Amino acid sequence: MQHCVFSNATVTCGVPQGSVLGPLLFLVYMNDIGKAIPNEKNKLFADDTNLFIFDKDSKGLCLKATDYLDKLNLWFLANKLTLNATKTCYMVFLLKKMKT
Repeated sequence: MQHCVFSNATVTCGVPQGSVLGPLLFLVYMNDIGKAIPNEKNKLFADDTNLFIFDKDSKGLCLKATDYLDKLNLWFLANKLTLNATKTCYMVFLLKKMKT
């Protein structure tokens, strides 16, 4: 039979995982992420963030995405957070023009 050893640790920033107030504190902590890229569409859901970027061509879309990710990275650094690149992905949707 194994025995678990627990130790105390001080949380200096962020939200303690598994706490009763954790979800509420997380939302308060993340609430101003939209200020990193004002006037753009971002959605927060639980512990996920989605950013929706629109442009008429792929070059403009790529430039915007790079700019927004740089701005978000600055916000993360200012809030002592990091972007988890292994959990980060993107999707590109194209609008096909209908033949008339």
